[in-house]
Amino acid sequence: MTKLFLALHVLAAILAVGPVTVAAGMFPRALRRAQTDPQDPAARSTLRTLHRICRVYAALGVAVPVLGFATASSLGVLGSGWLITSIVLTAGAAAILGLLVLPRQDAAVGAVEAAADGPSPSSVPDQRTARRLTMLTGVFNLLWATVTILMIIRPGSTTGA
Repeated sequence: MTKLFLALHVLAAILAVGPVTVAAGMFPRALRRAQTDPQDPAARSTLRTLHRICRVYAALGVAVPVLGFATASSLGVLGSGWLITSIVLTAGAAAILGLLVLPRQDAAVGAVEAAADGPSPSSVPDQRTARRLTMLTGVFNLLWATVTILMIIRPGSTTGA
């Protein structure tokens, strides 16, 4: 059963977290393009699509820690320091994504859409929005990279792998 949980955990991480990291990383550039010309339907469509990918795959990403807990429980490593650190980093990454990145993306998409409906320069998000999203996405990606490294190295692991 452990191997099944581990396989599902790794697949969920690749298939759910991977698309979020890529789409969230592409979003600020797409936002800058849409800010330059809010009337460009392709720019707005790209922005909406990237945001939708982030939202949907973030929801699917809930499976990653659930399957991780199942795997850790079956391995008997729930109290290991590397796992506790990974749990804290995962919670931090999830908080950044759910509380900071996704709401800012949503607001930016709404502002670009509003600017496309009527030429109101104040409704277009300023360049700071794209820079903040770049920074937040970088921190999110760094946290996930750290968790991945911890999952591979597993300091003090007694599982033999």
